[in-house]
Amino acid sequence: MINRILIRIKVLQIVFAFYQTGNSDLKVAENELKLSIKRSYDLYHYFLLLIVEVTRMYERMIDTKKSKFRPSEKEMNPDVRLLNNRLSLQISENEALLKYNKEHGISWADDTDFIKKILDLILKSDIYADYIGKRDDSFETDREFWRLVFKRLISNNSFVEDYLEEKSIYWNEDIAIIESFVIKTIRRFDEQLGSKNELMPMFSNNGDYEFVIKLFRQSLLHGDKYRALIDKHTSNWESERLANMDIVIMQVAIAELLNFPTIPITVTLNEYIDAAKYYSTPKSGSFVNGVLDSIVAELKKENQLSKI
Repeated sequence: MINRILIRIKVLQIVFAFYQTGNSDLKVAENELKLSIKRSYDLYHYFLLLIVEVTRMYERMIDTKKSKFRPSEKEMNPDVRLLNNRLSLQISENEALLKYNKEHGISWADDTDFIKKILDLILKSDIYADYIGKRDDSFETDREFWRLVFKRLISNNSFVEDYLEEKSIYWNEDIAIIESFVIKTIRRFDEQLGSKNELMPMFSNNGDYEFVIKLFRQSLLHGDKYRALIDKHTSNWESERLANMDIVIMQVAIAELLNFPTIPITVTLNEYIDAAKYYSTPKSGSFVNGVLDSIVAELKKENQLSKI
């Protein structure tokens, strides 16, 4: 689940922090990287649990209205389609989710106001109106409802993003990517599998875990060497004018170029140029592109780039 796009972002963040804080303990920094990745996986489980908690909030809301002194006809006979949503029930019983949440303390218990706002957002939406108006009452319809809720109401929602960033400092760059994995998970849920539907693993294979650790270690263990190479190719620039993030981006890019022979050069360059555009200054993309192209040309000339 933690793909290489997110891995590169995490490595960049921790390497940048390593230099900014003046920390010289590689083990501490590596543990911080591992924690950051775990928090991303936590967020995946939080999002799945959100479906369950919103459904439970709706149930409590219905019960409260029925308990009024003089409830209306509508309050006594509310629409219960959301309450009986089969996907939500399936997720609430999912063995893998229950196990992970218990072991890692995943809970929305302290976030009642947030859950209420998400519920209100859903109940006022056209997605909900269309859902309760459908004649087709099936697992597929229930699943599609929650897929649309995540895709159109929760994803790219500034309120959701702001709240989650306040909840954990590790989630500021993860939210959109993790939301996409939640949508994929919803789409893959099978009614016949019941509580045994598989969730996405933290890493799709051992290679991704090895990639993150090796990329991080090589970036810092050979940091002086890589920075000297960057200095050589930015000699016409005053050092104080170089953005610290640009230097870190190029440093990690060089580590990837030199230590991962199966990753094509163009893939590496495109990933870090995109990172520069997003995480650094407006001109960083073209600047990093030019410097890395020059460095690659030198490495090729000196036969230092070995690609399969």
